[in-house]
Amino acid sequence: MRRLGLALGLLAALLAMTACAPEPPSRAPMRVADALGQAPAGGFARALGPRRFVFPADHGPHPQYRSEWWYLTGNLADETRRHYGFQVTFFRIGLEAHPPARASRWAASQVWMAHAALSDLDGGRHLAAERFARDALGLAGARADPFRVWLEDWSLSAPGTDLPWHLQTDAGPFALNLDLSALRAPLLQGENGLSRKSAQPGNASYYYSITRLDTRGRLRIDGRERQVSGLAWLDREWGTSALGPDQLGWDWLALQLADGSDFMFYRLRRRDGSTAPESAGMLLSPDGSLRRLAPADLTFNPVRFWTAQDGTRYPVAWSVSMPSLGRRWRVEAALDDQLMDLGMRYWEGAVRVLAPRSGELLGRGYLELTGYRAPQP
Repeated sequence: MRRLGLALGLLAALLAMTACAPEPPSRAPMRVADALGQAPAGGFARALGPRRFVFPADHGPHPQYRSEWWYLTGNLADETRRHYGFQVTFFRIGLEAHPPARASRWAASQVWMAHAALSDLDGGRHLAAERFARDALGLAGARADPFRVWLEDWSLSAPGTDLPWHLQTDAGPFALNLDLSALRAPLLQGENGLSRKSAQPGNASYYYSITRLDTRGRLRIDGRERQVSGLAWLDREWGTSALGPDQLGWDWLALQLADGSDFMFYRLRRRDGSTAPESAGMLLSPDGSLRRLAPADLTFNPVRFWTAQDGTRYPVAWSVSMPSLGRRWRVEAALDDQLMDLGMRYWEGAVRVLAPRSGELLGRGYLELTGYRAPQP
């Protein structure tokens, strides 16, 4: 699905009003799905049909669309076998589809937001940070050749146009300095890369994933650097509008299994609690064969909840079953409190994949939950 980006039209307006303010104008966090309606395109292109993807060029920016993001999640272990989850995301939000020429070096037609999080799974801690900037004075931006996406000193880059990439973020309490090499080619999600989010034409994005990235490098936590290695997952999307009026949010799950399979599914939730028919996913086998998944192909049910301080209940354990493929898993949060309580509030964190009866560890992955609210008094 991936992910937050089209909610950022509202964020863009807020940032435009506050110029280069480092924080949103109000501490009260926005709910991700609140701004995901069918906002007017405002001259931006819309994802109306399949397109031809070209790599490595499509790793770079697509400014003709309003929103775009580079989304990395992963599971790592250090030399002592201590486990960590991480998320780093760069969001680009267009303010004007056809900006006029301006003489000021402060002039900007785009704003940027970045999120970074580190889950110390054995230590029971989740750390998160965010940054904002305009695409003025070189503060933030993206380019394809050589590839680089950056917001101040946080960056995802490559010496040439394609992988391996280098990720660098220093959020103060934690820092990541990682090299990422693709173990699989980019996989086009949806209909040859067109991911429809609702029945309305244009409520869609262009979406591809790199489902396995060999990840090695260093992280810093508690003032100490640790050598780490593991697997990461990249999601790339761009578009201009997303959810329909009857949709509230989504549950997104991406898993890297020990047998070499990769799985992704996003459940788009309607306001009445039902699953929208545009929900979709895939199962990629070790030999490269691909099975596209529709809601009828699996059951995807919550079995345990975690309650945040404001009373919002998030489903942090799930039963996943695909009878026709002989697959059945219990997916559980590796740490219940992985709430991203930033300018936008959503739950995103590392999960473990377990055999339902024996509890055997079958893999690891990431779960994202949006559109959940505290009960109303």
